[in-house]
Amino acid sequence: MDAVYVGWLSILPPMIAIILALITKEVLFSLIAGVLSGTIIYSIASGMNPIVGPVSTVFDVMIQKADMNIIIFCFLLGGLVYLINASGGAQAYGKWASKIIRTKRSSLLLTSLLGCLIFLDDYFNCLTVGTVMKPITDRHHVSRAKLAYIIDATAAPVCIIAPISSWAAAVGSYLKNTGAFDSEFKAFITAIPYNFYAILSLLMVFLLCVFSLDFGPMAKQEVLAERGFLGGLDEQKDSLAQPKSGRVADMIVPILVLIVTAILGMLYNGGYWSNDPSLHTITAALGNCVAAQALVWGSFAGIITAFFMYIPRKIMTFKEFMDNFTKGMQQMITSGCILMLAWTIGGVCRDLLSTPVFVKTFIETTGLPGALLPALVFILAAFLSFATGTSWGTFGILIPIIIPVAQSICPELLLSSLAATLAGSVFGDHCSPISDTTILSSAGAGVNHLTHVSTQMIYALTVAGCSLIGYLIIGITNGNLLLSLGTSIFILCIFTFIMHRRSKTILNKKDICSTQQDPMLSL
Repeated sequence: MDAVYVGWLSILPPMIAIILALITKEVLFSLIAGVLSGTIIYSIASGMNPIVGPVSTVFDVMIQKADMNIIIFCFLLGGLVYLINASGGAQAYGKWASKIIRTKRSSLLLTSLLGCLIFLDDYFNCLTVGTVMKPITDRHHVSRAKLAYIIDATAAPVCIIAPISSWAAAVGSYLKNTGAFDSEFKAFITAIPYNFYAILSLLMVFLLCVFSLDFGPMAKQEVLAERGFLGGLDEQKDSLAQPKSGRVADMIVPILVLIVTAILGMLYNGGYWSNDPSLHTITAALGNCVAAQALVWGSFAGIITAFFMYIPRKIMTFKEFMDNFTKGMQQMITSGCILMLAWTIGGVCRDLLSTPVFVKTFIETTGLPGALLPALVFILAAFLSFATGTSWGTFGILIPIIIPVAQSICPELLLSSLAATLAGSVFGDHCSPISDTTILSSAGAGVNHLTHVSTQMIYALTVAGCSLIGYLIIGITNGNLLLSLGTSIFILCIFTFIMHRRSKTILNKKDICSTQQDPMLSL
């Protein structure tokens, strides 16, 4: 299918999906509406049949854009998690961990630490951290919404500042095509301190975990969690497996097998042990690997391990094993559908409606003042990534455009402009309702997707606002990193403290138990 240029209409489908999702609270309906609006626009612009065209286009794009490895991984992991719960492994792990992790604060800090340590891939991070930490955070009355936020905030923001990750390799490949740097890896490393959104996101996680400075809808979710309403999807499901008398190893061993197999799989299919010397470094191999395929290998290995741990010990029969595995996969159907539709709407915008061309034209026809370049680039990247739900797609669109522009009008702000592009792109990946990592964070924490979106949105916007101030200062001061980052950190801390005090005052005046089923209520 040939792309058409429709100008500003190319960003209409994702905006329709996002607005409808926030109004109706029905993600699937909203995404379907966004996809259909995009295919209708394409059908009309390309002269196709306005009735048959949109339907055929939807399926064509869905087939092209769907990453079946990720879908399979989600279903396999869902089955594995259900098996672990049914074996009693998660319950035993929770009891064991509660003897070591005695406070809510320590459970939150451990979740954050684990999220930071699993920096190889954001998909891997989202589902693994949730699986491992849910039993612990549940015991300490951490809301599922807060667990989802920590998972999400330590996924993309950590990956984008980790030198050894699939993200670093992807950014390096985009930089190589610009020819602006002698060493793409060195440029990536040097730009890390300028990535204000990633740095401030991790600071926000620290403030929330150590000082419990929650505000907005998250503050209400935390109060409800203290009263026993964790907000998990599984709290309302009668079909959950009844845990047996399991051991800690029944959870730890399958998960460790999954992690180790996935990491080795990434290195293997990335060519680390191949005959190509250029791939014999971890960074090069990760940049060349198909991470989703390795995750499938890992989850399959974890399931096989669980099978040989549970069946011989008669924790469950073969029939019970298969029934539990099937039930676990069924619980991932909604997440799988959301992912498919999110990829489809992104493909419609990028490949059919020429969104990259629209963005490039907008930049070229708009006079960008040199001092404001980092701030304007951050806003543009944030808007584009939020609307399309993809950071990598935003990298691919903007880096080839922004780097030459920065070189020509303000060379001294080249690194900060690069970092602003990456930071703005991560913002959308972090909080867009149609971002795959946002969807996977909801699935990993076992929380309603829109509850996760609504509770973390104010945090993400706060961090984005403080980051924008930093980029304004760095442009005006011609690259003063210490002043710009220091000011952003100071403002974030003060604003978070003030908002926490305000939310605490409001919550003390309300009986929020009467609104426990309404996570969208703002404070």
